[in-house]
Amino acid sequence: MRAEDLDHKELLELDPGGGVIRFAGQRAIVLDAVAMGLLRKYLVENFGLTAARTVLTQFGFAHGWRMAEAMQTEFKWRNDEEWRQAGSRISALGGLFGVVPESRDPLSKEGMMLLASYEAEQHLLHFGRADAPMCWTISGLISGYLSRTAGKEIFVLEDRCLGKGDAGCHLFGRTREEWGDERAGELRFYDQTRLAECLDVSIQRVTETLKAAERKIKEHKRVLVLVTPEGDEPILGIVAKSPAMKRVVDLARRVAKVDSTVLVTGESGSGKERIARLVHEESTRAAGPFIAVNCGAISESLLESELFGHARGAFTGATHDRPGLFESANGGTLLLDEVGEVSPGMQVKLLRAIQEREIRRVGENKNRKVDVRIIAATNRNLSAEVTSGAFRQDLYYRLKVVELNVPPLRERREDILPLARVLLAGSALWMKRKISGLTPAATDQLVRYAWPGNVRELENAMERAVALSPGTRVEFEDLPEEVRQARPIPAASDGTVRPLDSIEKDYILEALALNNGNQTRTAEQLQIGSATLYRKLKGYGVIAGNRSSRKDA
Repeated sequence: MRAEDLDHKELLELDPGGGVIRFAGQRAIVLDAVAMGLLRKYLVENFGLTAARTVLTQFGFAHGWRMAEAMQTEFKWRNDEEWRQAGSRISALGGLFGVVPESRDPLSKEGMMLLASYEAEQHLLHFGRADAPMCWTISGLISGYLSRTAGKEIFVLEDRCLGKGDAGCHLFGRTREEWGDERAGELRFYDQTRLAECLDVSIQRVTETLKAAERKIKEHKRVLVLVTPEGDEPILGIVAKSPAMKRVVDLARRVAKVDSTVLVTGESGSGKERIARLVHEESTRAAGPFIAVNCGAISESLLESELFGHARGAFTGATHDRPGLFESANGGTLLLDEVGEVSPGMQVKLLRAIQEREIRRVGENKNRKVDVRIIAATNRNLSAEVTSGAFRQDLYYRLKVVELNVPPLRERREDILPLARVLLAGSALWMKRKISGLTPAATDQLVRYAWPGNVRELENAMERAVALSPGTRVEFEDLPEEVRQARPIPAASDGTVRPLDSIEKDYILEALALNNGNQTRTAEQLQIGSATLYRKLKGYGVIAGNRSSRKDA
């Protein structure tokens, strides 16, 4: 028999009642090519590229070897050459690939040219264009078939592939000796011990990473216990002692249980991303990725590509297909930080992506479904911008299914000291400094300061204090200058209102103490005359006698 005589009608036997399909005399099953592509994707994502290639190459080799034996058993060939040529013919009939008639012998000097490789097609579908040949299973299959028919090991490798943008897939078959050192690294994928090595390395790396993370967590927790009073330990990185912050955290936890879009508002540095992470980590998507993107930090021309991805050649510099952040966050959460900075044109595209749950890469004409939860954050008043026409009303309401407003630090003073202690512990751990806490003078000053930069400013202040503190506790002098100059903040937290002259007295005495008793400098800073200051101090009973007794040094 000749290879070219093989025909579907003679090779395929169907038994619908018995649930059996036979192809070339052997039981066969019909597998969806996309399912095979998904298996490939699973292997790559869970075990890495090296392990995935090893599995698929060796699976192909075993398949090819078995196919050669079946063809020898079922058919009587004119000669061994026909038996060898039957391998590519049976693969084409099985839908694995097509062969260019003029170059169908991988052992020849010209090599073998394939068309319509199912494997290259699936790699493009699930990963996009590659940088190297990707027909691992097919290379293994042809290797196994040739090795069985030749009676010696033949290893097939690709040098061109549809999966990396070439016109076709081109392969050569050679013995190990013929390949030499030229592509010795690729021949290792055929070694029986290769998979065990790959998995051992992967498991070892994961184990080491987990152990290192566990050590860091234990050390961080130990430091937190030392520097934070009982009950001040943060909830997923968020300190919530004040009633206002407790309400925000409670609402965030409740909305996390559903998949609604969330808009987090608040001043810059108030902790909006922390709240967004809390929503993600308390949700059913916690095992998926959490990806944050600052929309205000990316130019309008690049933002679309960053969010939705692009196809090769979509613009100058787009040398390969690239998925966007919507696809990267699939199964998880995407935080659109500073969403108020998005241009009107981009707002339209963003609205469609959120409504339809599908995106279109730049340069493509097909839509891709995405499964991602959207959380948006902004320090702008979007309601006012909707009124002025700067922000689309439909996008605003699409984002604001639930709004979480994070109060500024000055409106939740109960959180300042617990938060400062946590941040202090983190900085001390990072800098490897033995800092046990804050002195009373330092804590008083932290509470007095208004913190216009919110949590971010407090974090920077604690980092500075840890870096400059000469002792084991942060002193008043270790705080930033603007914090040290903070005056007492009049408050009626106990429900009573103090007389104005009482508040004035405390303020003047505080200013005098800050200037080490220098009345002249204090009067200049208060923008009152020296005589006026003298009279007030005398009325407070701070000084006695004539004006010559005042301290001007």
